[in-house]
Amino acid sequence: MISRRTFLITSSALGVVCAFGGTALAQVPFEVRHTTAEWRKILSEDAYMVMRQGDTEPPGYSPLDQEKRAGIFSCAGCDLPLFKSETKYESNTGWPSFYRAIPGAVATKTDFKIGVPRKEYHCARCLGHQGHVFDDGPKPTGLRYCNNGLGLKFVSA
Repeated sequence: MISRRTFLITSSALGVVCAFGGTALAQVPFEVRHTTAEWRKILSEDAYMVMRQGDTEPPGYSPLDQEKRAGIFSCAGCDLPLFKSETKYESNTGWPSFYRAIPGAVATKTDFKIGVPRKEYHCARCLGHQGHVFDDGPKPTGLRYCNNGLGLKFVSA
């Protein structure tokens, strides 16, 4: 017979694995797939670490934070348009920030990497990590899509 203590310890460990492990990207259906070697050829090392490993670039690293021209911000991995320039705003965070994604362009999941739940978002086409969504943005949505500049390409209008 299993003791209450063993049951609680095993259940807690399983909960941690489920919460932090999640579903592997290879098991999620998405349109653009590449091997690790192919992604490493497509992306710079820094962009690979952000988009495929979920790293975060340092604040102030990306020149796209200062981009003010009209255009589209697309995924650096597959060129899917993610944000329109008119939804970009100055968040004073050091990362390009937007209050609205193009409908259907991003997919979200809960991220526990820093020990608290955050809403992480990815390109819906290649699942490249882009950043996190916070509820402290401007009207009309109140959202702040805080994006790694390495995850984006800018195409002027």
